[in-house]
Amino acid sequence: MIEQMQNISAMWTPGPLELIIILIIAVLLFGRRLPEIARGIGKSLTEFKKGVKEAQNEVTREIDDAANAVDAEDSDSKKDAEDVLRPQ
Repeated sequence: MIEQMQNISAMWTPGPLELIIILIIAVLLFGRRLPEIARGIGKSLTEFKKGVKEAQNEVTREIDDAANAVDAEDSDSKKDAEDVLRPQ
């Protein structure tokens, strides 16, 4: 019985009527502060997206630096090999 109730509660998603009721309750509770809350959420999302983009740029930069280091190492190795193979 308890297992069935857990399955039912885990599968429940609010429909349009429930969302409207939740919205009405939010307006009644938060009223005048709702625009401030929405603005704060918007700023938080903007900062989060900026942080994600900076992290992606950092990872890309590190990968490029590592690739350049490998290329430099390869060119040094080729130069050493050419020096050894070149007749003197």
